[in-house]
Parts: sequence; structure tokens; C-alpha cells
Amino acid sequence: MGPRLPSIVVLLLAVGFASADTIVLKNGRRIVAENVTEDSTHVIYQTSFGQTSLPKSIVARVEHDDLVDRSTSSAAAEPPVSAPALEPVGGYEEVTARAVHDNAVDYAYIAQLEADARSGGAIAVAKLSAAHHAAAQFLASKGDTDAAIEQYRQALVFAPENLGLLANLGVLYLRESRFTAALDPLEHAQRLAPDSADVAKLMGWAYYGANKTEEAIEEWKRAERLGADPEIEQALAKAERDRSEEETYREGETAHFDLKYYGGARPELARDILRALEEDFRDLESQLDYTPPDSISVILYTRQTFADITRAPGWVGALNDGRLRIPVQGLEQVTPEVAHVLKHELTHSFIGQKSHYRAPTWLQEGVAQWMEGRRSTADAAALVNRAAQGTLPSWGTLEGSWMGFSGEEGAFAYAWSLAVVESIVEAGGITDISRLVDEITSAPSTEVALKQTLHLSYDDLRQQTVAYLKRAYLR
Repeated sequence: MGPRLPSIVVLLLAVGFASADTIVLKNGRRIVAENVTEDSTHVIYQTSFGQTSLPKSIVARVEHDDLVDRSTSSAAAEPPVSAPALEPVGGYEEVTARAVHDNAVDYAYIAQLEADARSGGAIAVAKLSAAHHAAAQFLASKGDTDAAIEQYRQALVFAPENLGLLANLGVLYLRESRFTAALDPLEHAQRLAPDSADVAKLMGWAYYGANKTEEAIEEWKRAERLGADPEIEQALAKAERDRSEEETYREGETAHFDLKYYGGARPELARDILRALEEDFRDLESQLDYTPPDSISVILYTRQTFADITRAPGWVGALNDGRLRIPVQGLEQVTPEVAHVLKHELTHSFIGQKSHYRAPTWLQEGVAQWMEGRRSTADAAALVNRAAQGTLPSWGTLEGSWMGFSGEEGAFAYAWSLAVVESIVEAGGITDISRLVDEITSAPSTEVALKQTLHLSYDDLRQQTVAYLKRAYLR
């Protein structure tokens, strides 16, 4: 049997779960669990130690809380609530078919519609709105969100009061985590349609992402009054937990971060954390050639409050769910371990936003580990041995969620992902990572993005990584 990988320490630094459910026992005990399912006699759930079950006779209920971690997979792009798509205008199917055909936008046709719309007339403007909407939806589906946003902005020049155009522009801004930018079209949309539950739902999302919890609660309550929606109920419950906890929190702010921290934390610690994050921000901005457009929210908790608010499993040491949530109870200063956590989680924010939340998990976690300073020194021999045995997991497995992995499988996934990123950086520098992340935003798959930027297939990347490990660590 070959050398074994060490137990995975990085699991304490980054979260990778899609949902956390709470199993409430009849004796009052609460168990936070993942992937909860039921059969006729048992409640079955996943823990960091593997699958286990409880007899139904001792279970009172299961509380589901769909908490999405934006830092680990493409699924993280999903908001706390879904985004309703409002059609700007109907009845112009022929126009939309001509605006987008043969897998491309017909810009010449749209330019002609714009010329017609300049001469005035409601029908000409309606046709143009339909064409821009079709083009925007097509471009967004291809991952070119910036171009899609521009389509809506151009359409609004001619139809500034079009509710559908405003709402869809807001949705695209929200999917880019540009929460402040989203507020402008959505506030305009709400003035036009104050009784729209869809607009209130989107407004709540924008305010919550902008760290305006009170305003988010107000909008989601408005949406609830206008129409029942289970998604809003869940988002509202989460926001109210945040508000209840954060009412007594102190606040701090820098150029790129909004900080809230519990009263027991030393103000000096909060300042040091903000200082460290600003240094990390500048470094990541330079290396990844990207600047997140909005301030990033950071919340410092006691360890128990962190568990209560996030509903995260006990082994989780920090969480990035759009906010950086970090337990700091007992800390007097930014230790090297905390510094690693901060850099790791902030990297997830950069990679997630830069890739439009399409980066696969292996790339997210590999880059986050590399940026925090981890290297493959201790794991190289075990990784090479696994490759020689042909027991590497498929790339498809590493692209999605890792929460079904056992502890050993998870350890290997983190270690292998770090090695892969190391090999890419060694071959072409960190700029190759930046170019790959950019390409992932619009490529139909990660492997296509690899081929277009690095001229590597997944098999080539595996061979490159093994060769790198042998050359760098096993001579």
C-alpha cells in the first residue's frame, strides 16, 4: 500500500457544502447535518466522518436551510432567492429570431432597429426592446455577462420606463455580485411597480448582498405580503437571524471591506483583520488582474454564534457565503493561522466573482490554497503514487461539490487541486491562472477553457502535474 495522505487540515479553512439541515430529536437535541434523506425507518445523513442514520422514532422533525457557499463551485452563483425573469415585451417572436440566429447576435439587424426607434414610435421601440432582450439573454447564457448588461443599458436609452428591461438588468448585476449597481435599476423598477412581488424579491437580494440587512428584511416582508413564496421565507429567516445577532455588533469600514464584529472582540483585533484583508486584497488584485466592484462584507463571531448563524458543521472554521464569516473568540491578534484563513477565503471571493461563479471546485480550492501559501511538499509522493495506480478521481468529480467525499477522498481532492494549480503556475506563471479564469466565464466547459488558454486537455494537465511533482519534490 502506498503512502497515505495526511488528514486534511484545510477543511478547517474553507467550506464546501451546498446545504445544511438540522435534525431535531424528540429530546430537544439538534444535529446539523448534510444531505439528509429518509427511508421508511431511518433518517440518513452525511457527516465529515461518513454516512450515518437515526431511527425515525427518535426524530421530531428535519429543518431544511438551503445555505449556499459561493466559494466552492459553480452552484455558488445562485442567490439566496431565485431571480424572476420579466419579459420586456411580448408578441415579437420574429424580431427575437432575427436578433439571435446561427448561434450569434445579429448586431447589424439590431443597429437597424435602433435607427428605426430614433424616429420614434411605440412599435419601433418595442421591437428594439425585444431584440436587445433576446441578445442579452443569449450573451448571458454564453457567460458574457458584461456584454449582456450593455444590451440592456442600450435598450433602456430608448425605453427607460420598461419594467422588464430594468428588472433583467438588475438580475445580471446581482449575478455578478454588483449589488450596489443593481439597486439603481431595481429602485426605478419599484417606483414603476410598487406592488410587484418579483421586484421586491430582487430588491431584498440586492440589499442583503450590499450588507443592508434591515432594508433586505423590509423588502422581503413586502414581497411576502404580495404573494407567498417559500424561497423568500427561507431568505427572510436567515436575514432575521443575522439582524438579531448583529444588532449589538460594532462596525468598521475600509476601502474594500465592511466589517461587523461582536462586542467581546477587541477593536484592535478588528482593525488588524481589516488591515490584513486590505493587504491581501491588493495582492490578489495584482496577481489575478481583477477588482471586485463592491465592498466585501466581513463578520467576526464568537464560535457558538458562528455555528448558530451559519448552521455549518462543527469542523468548519470559516465560511464565505457572499460574506466572510469568521469565528474569532479568544483571539488577541491576527495569528499566522488566521492570516491563512483570511487569504484563503478572500481568494474565493475573487475567483468566484472573476469567473462569474463558474470556476470548478478544483480550481477554486487549488488557487485559494496556493494564495495562502500552501505547497505540495508533504503530499507529492502520495499524489504521484495514486497517479501511478490509476486511482485519480475523474475531473468531472473534482469540478462539482466535494461534500460526498470521505475524509480521505477530501484530503486527496484538496492536495491534488493544489498540485494542479502549482503545475500551471510553474509552467506559465500566475497570469495563466488569471487567463484561465477569464476564459471559464464564457467557455462551454472547463476543459474547453483549458484548451483555449493553456492548450492542454484534462489528460495533458494530469500528466503535466505528475511530471511537475516528480521534478519539484521527488528528485
